[in-house]
Amino acid sequence: MSHAIRSMLLATALALLSAAALVALAKPARAAGTAEVRFVEPEKFTDAGRTSHERERALAALAGHVQQLAQRLPEGQRLRVQFTDVDLAGSERMRGATELRVLRGGADWPKLALRWTLEQGGSAVKSGEQRLSDLGYLFGSRPATPAEGDLPYEKRLLNDWFARQFEGAR
Repeated sequence: MSHAIRSMLLATALALLSAAALVALAKPARAAGTAEVRFVEPEKFTDAGRTSHERERALAALAGHVQQLAQRLPEGQRLRVQFTDVDLAGSERMRGATELRVLRGGADWPKLALRWTLEQGGSAVKSGEQRLSDLGYLFGSRPATPAEGDLPYEKRLLNDWFARQFEGAR
């Protein structure tokens, strides 16, 4: 290996180590805001899963995502969210003994209905009611990846809603 290549590799390694050290020394991000999530009559939701186990898993994923988003709110703020309907992307189909969620990109787009209130010091600062949907969920510029975990299309709806409603929440 030539001296020039060795020097370049060493310089790259030092730069990476320096960047890693800066990340390690940086103050950890502080989770300031909180969320309270409720599901209003989830057994009547359009499609939150066919079985109670699937519904519990889907609703837990949605609640966890809202709680994660709320951590970006300023300290002392609390976001209260009530889901009044959930219609997951795709539709469930039986394949032998297995149920699959099939995504076709037609009339099976994700839909979420929610009421929310943002509070500071126990008083409402802002509130609203939204129906979120993404008709082009399979054809957008941001394809879902396995790294996004469960319910990537529904989480994307919540991400976009949060960014619109609470701009500057970071």
